[in-house]
Amino acid sequence: MHILIYSYNYHPEPIGIAPLMTELAEGLVKRGHEVRVITGMPNYPQREIYDGYRGKWYVTEQKNGVTIQRSYLRIKSKPNLVDRLLLELSFVFTSLPQALKGGRPDVIILTVPPLLATLPATLLGWLYNCPVILNVQDILPEAAVRIGLLKNKWMIRTLAALEKFAYRTAHTISVIADGFSENLVKKGVPVNKIVCIPNWVNVNFIHPLPKESNSWISSHQLDGKFVVLYSGNIALTQGLETVIEAAVCLRHIKEIVFVIVGESRALQRLQEYCQLNGADNVLLLPLQPREKLPEMLAASDVGLIVQKGNVISFNMPSKIPLLLASGRPIVGSVPATGTAAKAIELSGGGIIVEPESPDAMAAAVYDLYANPTLGAKLGNTGRQFAKENYSLEQALNRYEVLFYHVVTNPKSTVGILPKLDSKKSVVDS
Repeated sequence: MHILIYSYNYHPEPIGIAPLMTELAEGLVKRGHEVRVITGMPNYPQREIYDGYRGKWYVTEQKNGVTIQRSYLRIKSKPNLVDRLLLELSFVFTSLPQALKGGRPDVIILTVPPLLATLPATLLGWLYNCPVILNVQDILPEAAVRIGLLKNKWMIRTLAALEKFAYRTAHTISVIADGFSENLVKKGVPVNKIVCIPNWVNVNFIHPLPKESNSWISSHQLDGKFVVLYSGNIALTQGLETVIEAAVCLRHIKEIVFVIVGESRALQRLQEYCQLNGADNVLLLPLQPREKLPEMLAASDVGLIVQKGNVISFNMPSKIPLLLASGRPIVGSVPATGTAAKAIELSGGGIIVEPESPDAMAAAVYDLYANPTLGAKLGNTGRQFAKENYSLEQALNRYEVLFYHVVTNPKSTVGILPKLDSKKSVVDS
């Protein structure tokens, strides 16, 4: 089958949707499919075009059997609302010529955001007479409005109209959690257009490793420490000030160290907050090379999932499968009724505490520090759940079922994929 993946982010970008789409594309190639990826010049999370790609309009590459067709992006390191709009528009207009270079796909899968990419993908689906699957990683503009990122009423109305257009024109909508499905159905999207395929983790790449003889621990002077780790995007939805304040609560226990790994610019702001609060038990590190990820996760004793209390209920961090697969317990400082909390609870691999409460986070971390048996139990349970529900192979199985189903142009997708279950794998073996 010829599969066209339309994704703003892709390898070598280290976090977000890029590693997931890279694993999906390369996994499909290994199963005998022909995969072409339409993407932008790599820039995330620094918001600067990577060396080797600057000043170029188009680049075509081959990596692990995948044809990668990149196009120019208008990037600003500190974007305002207009800059963000121009960035999405640049991808819309420059990516379309690349997408037209190549054979007719049997199916197109488009990741959103960015929402404007719906326009070229829809046009391609019409030109090639093939189904378009909308892979929804976040629901815009609703999520952006909730956290105060988007306030312009004209822009909100325009994006809301574009959102409706995207749902109406897509053959199938693939969501990453049931909370997304509920949101879309409330907006009038037919339930028979929606399937749930959670984001995944390569459980062979990310797996439990002993802390002993861990070079990542040694290189960061963490020997003998109880490591509480947050790694990934640092954005308005997280509120990592809570992590720093929780660290202050536990300063008296010298063995406990909080490690925050993220984009360098965001770390500068957190460094100032650490100094302001006297948080000398917080280690701030830049994003690590992907090959170091298994060691970094193995260096931790607790993994953190952090959200503000006003985060929209369907937000589903892709870090959850990653932490579960590493065999480390999770402390989820997240809204109790949200998708993230439900995912952690279903996995049995973590503890949920009140969001934006340093005391609650500190208490949960201390419980795991004082009770290593509990941490080991949660970690083992979470690892088993990740293997049964979040593995890359199972995601590939689900996407293959979906692709073959939509290519035959059925009227309904409802019921073709089973739901996650804490006792049963999502794909029968």
